[in-house]
Amino acid sequence: MKIIDFMGSRKLALAVSLLLILVSIGSFITRQLNWGLDFTGGTLVEVHYSDTADLGSIRTLLQDSGFAGAIVVAYGSDRDVMIRLPQGASEADGPALLQALQGGFAGQVELRRTEFVGPQVGDELREQGGLAMLLASGMIMLYISFRFQSKFALAAVIALVHDVVITLGFFSVTGLEFNLTVLAAILAVIGYSINDTIVVFDRIRENFRKLRDTSVVATINISLSETLGRTLVTSLTTVLVLAALALLGGDMIFGFAVALLVGVAVGTYSSVYMASSLLLLLGVTRQDLVVPLKEGLDHDDQLP
Repeated sequence: MKIIDFMGSRKLALAVSLLLILVSIGSFITRQLNWGLDFTGGTLVEVHYSDTADLGSIRTLLQDSGFAGAIVVAYGSDRDVMIRLPQGASEADGPALLQALQGGFAGQVELRRTEFVGPQVGDELREQGGLAMLLASGMIMLYISFRFQSKFALAAVIALVHDVVITLGFFSVTGLEFNLTVLAAILAVIGYSINDTIVVFDRIRENFRKLRDTSVVATINISLSETLGRTLVTSLTTVLVLAALALLGGDMIFGFAVALLVGVAVGTYSSVYMASSLLLLLGVTRQDLVVPLKEGLDHDDQLP
């Protein structure tokens, strides 16, 4: 098997990651996120058309009727339409909206549901979403500390923060709507990324105990080369599914699929470069993973 010198490029990888993080933080400060209706508050209206609904025409009609910023998506079937009105709208806008829709359609338009989401609910969702990510990161750190060692745990959590910040930065820079489905995708990215990182860490630990005369950098390169095939196959198959969802899944699931696409790409890169590079920065050594000797046995007798 060919051993790839991943750690030889670690300084360049760290520089690229630092640049992406700075761009993301800068975008957070200047642009913030394009919060969706779930977080900002607004009105959700569901209508049913007696015939196939033309979403492009509906968007143009609402824009001309004074409902600027309305988000129109299909759900369930090509006759069911969900309309999201931005903050400032209220449930009282439902009849006026229905009248505008009926005026631009020859058939019947039936109002199925009108729901108002207040800003207070949005604030609570935003706060609980942030707490969920912090709790997930904390539990992951405890698990890795128990399974591996504290340096591995710190490296894994820093790599997770790296993945989340860059994924959020992508949404801030592009201006894509950030809603609850995207938040769910961010949490899924945390799980995906940590799974990949644990596979790499497990092989590093195994090789630390087997390759006694190999340097730390060489051991990490060997471990990454051995797990590269598994990492690429897993990532590529996941990307194929997510690309299909993004292209064919419709507007309702587009943000979710895009968030996972970006997260999987960043998480794969992070597992190969960031997590392992951070181990070197934290000064991990073979002694950190030495199995304690049992009384009455030589060291060689206890090697796996």
